[in-house]
Amino acid sequence: MGPKKKQGEITKERTAGKMSSTIETLIADLGNDDDMVRVKARQSLVAIGKNAIPSLAEALGSKKYLMRWEAAKALTEIGDPETAPALVQALEDEEFDVRWIAGEGLIKMNISGLKALLQTLQERADSSFLREGAHHVLDDLAKGGLREPLAPLLGALEGMAPAEEIPLIAHNALEILDTKKKV
Repeated sequence: MGPKKKQGEITKERTAGKMSSTIETLIADLGNDDDMVRVKARQSLVAIGKNAIPSLAEALGSKKYLMRWEAAKALTEIGDPETAPALVQALEDEEFDVRWIAGEGLIKMNISGLKALLQTLQERADSSFLREGAHHVLDDLAKGGLREPLAPLLGALEGMAPAEEIPLIAHNALEILDTKKKV
């Protein structure tokens, strides 16, 4: 027999198990046809916060449109920079509404969401949905203090051959932003 577990360890395991079960139930409710069930589930997941992020990110891959939309909305409302990679992934969703909500979440994060977006643009600039979503995010963020590093990338996204130009320009924008953080 192994060493005995202390009461505190057992309580923590039970609590974690209950939380996981609750999150799974709420995630399933995001795909419910009843609007009220979905909204309550999303609000509960937002209240749970960081612990719900992995499950919400996974829900973005669901076949159910409503579940993907609600998951993107919840991640946007949580607003934690940890959600940025999942929201960038959602910029490639087949449904415009999901892409739009994901873009709004990245805009809300401001510079915290940019790194994941710029890195993904370097890797998958051939995705028209990603470019379209990136344009939405970058255009909004460039209206503030990020105009200088983002203007060349916006120009490339609007140009005739953006897929060929974007990886290098995204890389340069990322380097400029990293340099500004260090100063």
